[in-house]
Amino acid sequence: MISIGRITALATLTLALLASAPAFAAGQLRIGTLAPKNSLYHRQLMEVGEAWRSAEGEGAKYLIYPDGSQGGETDMARRMRIGQLQGALLSVVGLREIEPSIAALQNMPLLFRSWEEVDYVREKMRPVMEKKFLDKGFVVLAWGDAGWVRFFSKEAAQRPDDYRRMKFFAWAGESEQQEIMKSLGYTPVPLETSDILPSIQTGMINAVPATPYFALASQVYDTAPHMLDINWAPIVGALVVTKKSWDAMSPAAREALRVAGEKAGLQMRTKARQEVDEAVEAMKKRGLQVHRPTPDQMKEWNDLADKLYPRIRGRMVPAETFDEVFALLKAYRAGKR
Repeated sequence: MISIGRITALATLTLALLASAPAFAAGQLRIGTLAPKNSLYHRQLMEVGEAWRSAEGEGAKYLIYPDGSQGGETDMARRMRIGQLQGALLSVVGLREIEPSIAALQNMPLLFRSWEEVDYVREKMRPVMEKKFLDKGFVVLAWGDAGWVRFFSKEAAQRPDDYRRMKFFAWAGESEQQEIMKSLGYTPVPLETSDILPSIQTGMINAVPATPYFALASQVYDTAPHMLDINWAPIVGALVVTKKSWDAMSPAAREALRVAGEKAGLQMRTKARQEVDEAVEAMKKRGLQVHRPTPDQMKEWNDLADKLYPRIRGRMVPAETFDEVFALLKAYRAGKR
């Protein structure tokens, strides 16, 4: 039998070792993302890492897990909470697992008419939004976006009714969105992003809401060669790190990370928007057919959005934030006039 004295000695030794060991996040940042390796987003994450590693000093390790190797976005949010990741580049799908009000920037179809409107609303909401994330234990380093969502499908489609006979990809973590789609006569199929290509190839789904850049990079357009040319909604995202890892950094490393994050966010927003048109042109050369709705068809899409808003308010987007976005856009448009 182990003596009480020996147990006490072991406990004392263990506590001493823990006290002398550096915090797990102090010398290591592990960042997850769905972005493909060597993509614009991966390259920007690498630059952020180099700036942080240089400031943190000898022994600092910065690891990026691209291509969804750490799971879907809801998985990455969970991994950050339990310390398996110290940060992630997420779209609203993952960010709303941390702070639901962020959904207002992405889950309101046909509301934003331009990137200028997206920028205006984001910057107006940014201080309060970043404070909400901080209160939940996360530091926002960069705001980015990935282009407008378009509809890619196996068959040509231009009207909302055309898509009711199709099976839609839907993010597995967004059960509210799936319920809303069903209530309007659509068929969502919940999947992770990594499952999109094999699912459309096998016929499990035959329509994918996606940005042109994603459709090109993932080769989705090969199997779904029809694109509806409407700006359904922007894909908005952010690079976040846990407050625990942030607090464990040296002041110099925090400042380097903050500056590099701001720079990366600007690069992601600027270059991603350019790549939307470039991706469409590249896919058109390889057989993509682009369908532009007529004015009458566009009215049908706007009518559909009007039906969606009451269902989204208070469910997918908190009512207070929903109303704030509408008020900000009204003020912005009045100023432009």
